[in-house]
Amino acid sequence: MEIKVLGPGCAKCTKTEKLVQEVIKETGVDATVEKITDMMQIASYGVFGTPSVIIDNEVKCTGKVPKKADIKKWLGK
Repeated sequence: MEIKVLGPGCAKCTKTEKLVQEVIKETGVDATVEKITDMMQIASYGVFGTPSVIIDNEVKCTGKVPKKADIKKWLGK
């Protein structure tokens, strides 16, 4: 599973990345997490609000910090 956390590095983006990492660790899901901070690259995903979470090239969340329960649901847990 490939997870991308998009954001310029603000507090909400950092928190989102941390939550995603925590859920992966708690659930044991085999996933790689990539943090993307380049605004042009972020825009290439059609995302204009950050933080955003993309899982296997599908936008799951944009413009807010997701809840852990939502992340678990996205990961199928």
